[in-house]
Amino acid sequence: MLGLDVFAEFARGSGLDAHLERLTADGWDAREAVEDRHASEDRHAGDGRAREVAGEIAALIEKAPLGEPVAAAIALAYQEAGGGAVAVRSSGAQEDSTLHSFAGQFDTFLDICGPDEVAAHVRRCWASGFSERSLRYRASRGLPLNAGGVAVVVQRMVPAERSGVLFTADPATGRTDRHVAGAVHGPGEGLVSGAVDAETVVMDATTGEPLIREPASSEPGDGEQVLTAGDLALLHRTGVRIARLQGAPQDIEWAIADGTLWILQTRPVTALGPAAAGSRPEPPGEIRLWDNSNIIESFGGVVSPLTYSFAADTYAKVYESYARALGVRGERLREVQEWTPHLLGHFHGRVYYNLYHWYRMVRLAPLYPLGRRVLEKSLGVEESISDECADALHPFTPRTGPRARFSQLIRTAVFARRFLAAGKSVDAFHRDFYRVYEKFNDVDYDALPGDETYRRFRRLQRELIEKWGPMQVLDATILLSVGVLALLTRRWLPDAPDWFTWAAAAPAGPVESAEPARALAELAELVRADDEARRLLERTGDAEARDALREGGHTRLLTAVDAYVAAYGYRSPDELKLEVPDLRENPAGLFALLREALGEDPAAGAGGAGGAGGAGGADGRGGTGGRHAEVDAHLDAHLRGPRRWVYERVRRKARAALTDRERLRFCRTRAFGAAKRMLRAMGRDLARAGAIECWVDVFMLNLAEVAGAYEGSLAHNELKELVALRRRRLAADAALHAPSRFTTHGAPYWSGNLERAGWTEGPAARSGIRELRGTPCCPGVAEGPAVVTDSPRETRGAVLVAYRTDPGWVPALASAAAVVVERGSPLTHVAVVARELGVPTVVQVRDATTEIRTGARLRVDGAAGTVTVLDDPPAHDGPPAHDGPTAAAGPSADAGSSAGAGPPAEAGPPAEAGPSAHAGAPSQDSRRTENLP
Repeated sequence: MLGLDVFAEFARGSGLDAHLERLTADGWDAREAVEDRHASEDRHAGDGRAREVAGEIAALIEKAPLGEPVAAAIALAYQEAGGGAVAVRSSGAQEDSTLHSFAGQFDTFLDICGPDEVAAHVRRCWASGFSERSLRYRASRGLPLNAGGVAVVVQRMVPAERSGVLFTADPATGRTDRHVAGAVHGPGEGLVSGAVDAETVVMDATTGEPLIREPASSEPGDGEQVLTAGDLALLHRTGVRIARLQGAPQDIEWAIADGTLWILQTRPVTALGPAAAGSRPEPPGEIRLWDNSNIIESFGGVVSPLTYSFAADTYAKVYESYARALGVRGERLREVQEWTPHLLGHFHGRVYYNLYHWYRMVRLAPLYPLGRRVLEKSLGVEESISDECADALHPFTPRTGPRARFSQLIRTAVFARRFLAAGKSVDAFHRDFYRVYEKFNDVDYDALPGDETYRRFRRLQRELIEKWGPMQVLDATILLSVGVLALLTRRWLPDAPDWFTWAAAAPAGPVESAEPARALAELAELVRADDEARRLLERTGDAEARDALREGGHTRLLTAVDAYVAAYGYRSPDELKLEVPDLRENPAGLFALLREALGEDPAAGAGGAGGAGGAGGADGRGGTGGRHAEVDAHLDAHLRGPRRWVYERVRRKARAALTDRERLRFCRTRAFGAAKRMLRAMGRDLARAGAIECWVDVFMLNLAEVAGAYEGSLAHNELKELVALRRRRLAADAALHAPSRFTTHGAPYWSGNLERAGWTEGPAARSGIRELRGTPCCPGVAEGPAVVTDSPRETRGAVLVAYRTDPGWVPALASAAAVVVERGSPLTHVAVVARELGVPTVVQVRDATTEIRTGARLRVDGAAGTVTVLDDPPAHDGPPAHDGPTAAAGPSADAGSSAGAGPPAEAGPPAEAGPSAHAGAPSQDSRRTENLP
């Protein structure tokens, strides 16, 4: 390295200082910086005197004597670089700063041999620091023109087999959740000059997974890929490390030779702007990992303060109860109580798992290494944490000695007993739940005084929610049994397809949560049998349909509609969000779904409207029966004897546990529905009392504030201002693009944590990729037009494409040719029911709602996990508003994981119960705010 001291010594001995003074005398340095870079460059482009001075400086640097100290320093640098062929690279004093990279302004020379040639090219590097283009660059940015000088780096040449650049943020879009690598065969000067087209690979910044690969059109390698999977993994790891050390996204030049990655240069990606490039390094403090995988199934988009706080409170109560059920007592229980209230986080209106706490929760049960792997799979997280990190997470301080071992033995014995008796425990809980639930269900809370409704709400928490804890053993049962089943499948059935484990573990018998789809099909049959009722529904709006049926005398159909609402009224989209009305409050959404069902082939039934070319049945839908037959046939052909007996025992346990989970999910739905009715009634009471302007303002309060209104423990005069402030904040938050996973250090909201996380405004850009991949969920092949939607409507034999789903989408599954979900996992609710109905399904399809547009013709292979865009939609078609990454977050559909039985757990953005927000299709586009109360 020939530092600035070497250049300063040369400048003093050569007379260069006098020429630099002339730059100031000519007025260059005195000119104010201008905001318009191009205007500045145009003005200076015509300044002939500047060009003349730059030429004089170059000539002087080329001819002036080096002097003994400078010549010795150059010779030593060449010797330390190993002699032979070297690269001579310029490095300006302000080059690669956080705001000004000087990229392309200074010269670099490759394959320079011999001390004399090195010295000559060092001079040329110095001269490039004062070239006309370099001076223009400084002037356009208001930088001093005669300051700094140029250092020179002498590097040994690497015989690069592959070389290129790596950006640890997308320089085109500014997205920090993407890395972009450009690569060519051989050395990289062709890439830099533009003479050679580079292979471009876009990677996920968190996992390093390749998302888009564009081959080099003019590469000399006959079209083969430049970067191997190992190259990409190495580049990703190195890029993450360098960006973390530098505290900002980096533009890294690299080369690979003999399997070794050489870093040639790194500079900030200044095109991202000062806010991104100047991000502060990670602060010290506790590291927390936030992830919204699976939790988004129930809580997509921004969520109201009331919904989030109720969810957080519910999770805390349930998992403390779970720890008690496993025999955790005393000081250890107090340690558990320190983290259970913080299982969920709240960022810009979205709900995230505080993921490390979920690993602690799983560790309460035995077989933690297996349980945590299945937890990751069931949640659908994109990246596993390291074994070292996982081993360091404990629910309470680990202890040694006889007492600690005895305590562990007691917990294991308690868990084993509950594990073996899980089915009987669920049966008992089911009976007790409905006995208690009826006391809360058949009440008109609007007719009660508000404080009486509040007292009943507290009773519901005590008598239903707080008793849910022991049922979380069912979560652990599912994690362990499905985990063991997957392990046995990999070891004993290595040729089984990817979807095999999920099909083998499909719930035994009819899935209770699929009943709404079947009941809806029966309603459709009643309408088909009544031509007049059908015509009436087809010409009447959703909100007016019920009154129209009553006026038309269609009492039989109305009775069936009322029975559906009574049985399944709480099961609707966003059912766990307190601010979204359900079918009991606003049944208009049911008529929208009913019209969809009328458009289906009645011969297909609830179990499978016509898919195209699927496996398993004449119409492409095998349903659970056909799928089980395939599983049994594969087992008969490949597994016999003791292994088959063991496999079937584990399979039976997994299937029974998943069946029980679906039963408990309906309990959860009903418990949340009752709580929703109570809290909405309290909102009306507070509005009547003048505490808030409108009853929907209650969603802008948190649970403690609602309780304080009836307990006399809050600053009551500030509620209206607080509501207005939170409504404005929530509307602003809704416009942000939410990262799916990020890490914070210390206090989560400050010290640059959220800036580094990648919160950005506006939707993501489409890349035009034609084939997307995800996790196979239900086999079968289907083709059809895409319907990209944020609500379960208007599929009618099309491919339903959604960012996330929730249990309220079940009635729409039967009308879909296939289902594609960007988030979720094979154990999420819709995935389980889709297998029951035999609908080809792929989940965890990255960027599905960004890359696929409504009207595009798709081919979905549910066995291979691929989604292929066959034809684009007409040019005027665009993707509908959807609850995509801009609105990503929320607690798990169950109170544990997507694998969990879960008690009530909710959250969601404020969605007004007005006529435009019916329960069948509430808007969830995070970029829109018309449904905010």
